[in-house]
Amino acid sequence: MRLRKELDDFLEEDVLLTARVSDALAHPARVRIFRYIFIKNRNRTPVCNKDVVAAFDYSQATISQHIKKLVGAELVQVKRENKFSFYYVNIGNLGKYLDAVKKFG
Repeated sequence: MRLRKELDDFLEEDVLLTARVSDALAHPARVRIFRYIFIKNRNRTPVCNKDVVAAFDYSQATISQHIKKLVGAELVQVKRENKFSFYYVNIGNLGKYLDAVKKFG
């Protein structure tokens, strides 16, 4: 059932954002990795792949797959410097997701 457009403030972009980000956060390992990057960024500590691998009991390949999912959901941005990739939480997209979730109910 579709609500009349004027009554539904949950826009299509909100639906797509909520689905994409919720899917990325649907795995406990990704939640832990995302939180790790978030806390490190908040403390202004750079985070590269080796840091994430050292912090968790997952293989490098597993970490890479989880980070790829977080990047695909635009929760994490990657900045490459020389041969290193540094990870940063996309605060803007996280805020949009939280705003969309607030509209959900």
